[in-house]
Amino acid sequence: MSVSDYVAGGRSERAARERRRGVSVGAWGIAMVIASEATLFGTFIGSYFYLRFHTVHWPPLGTPKPEVAIPLVMVAVLTTTSLPMQKAAWAAAAGRLWRTRLWLCSALVVQLGYLAYELRDLVAQLQVSTPQDNAYASIYYVLLVADHAHVAFGIVLVLWLLWRLRSGLTAYRANATQVAAFYWHAVNLLTWIVIGTLLSAAA
Repeated sequence: MSVSDYVAGGRSERAARERRRGVSVGAWGIAMVIASEATLFGTFIGSYFYLRFHTVHWPPLGTPKPEVAIPLVMVAVLTTTSLPMQKAAWAAAAGRLWRTRLWLCSALVVQLGYLAYELRDLVAQLQVSTPQDNAYASIYYVLLVADHAHVAFGIVLVLWLLWRLRSGLTAYRANATQVAAFYWHAVNLLTWIVIGTLLSAAA
C-alpha cells in the first residue's frame, strides 16, 4: 500500500465520520413531514377564524362552549412527555440502551393515558353535538380529531422504536430515537396551538 493510498483512505474515513455526524436523512424526512403538517393545520386554523369572523354567534346559539380547565391541564400533561423523549434521544446517542428504553416507556405511559382520556371525552362530546350540526362543530371536530390522530401516530412511532430496540441499539436506532423526540416536540407545540384555537370560542 502506497503512502498516497494510505492518505486517501484516511481522508475517506474522516469524510465518512463527518457524514455520520451530520443531520440524518430521517431528521430531514421528519422535518419535511412536520412542515407539511404545519401547513395543513395552518389551513384548518385559518378556516376556523374565517368562519368565526363571519358568524354573528360563535359558537352558534344552542351549541355549548368548550370547557377550558381540563383541556389546558391535559395538554400541559402531554407536554411533559417532551422531557423523557429528549432524554431518550440523549441516552440513545450515548449508547445507553436501557436508559433509552426506560425514558421511552415513561413517555409512552403518559401519551397513552392522554389519548385514552381524549378519545373518551371525544365520544362524550359527540353525544351532545356532531360535526353535521353547524360550521362551528364541523371545524371544531376537524381540528380536534386531526390533533388526536397526530398524537396516535406519535404513540405508534414510540411503540415501533421500542420494538426495534428489543435487539439492541444501533446508530440507525439512535437516529430514529432523535427523530421521534423531534416529532413529539412538534406534536406538543401543535397541540397547544390547536387547543388555544378551540378555547378561543370560550372567551
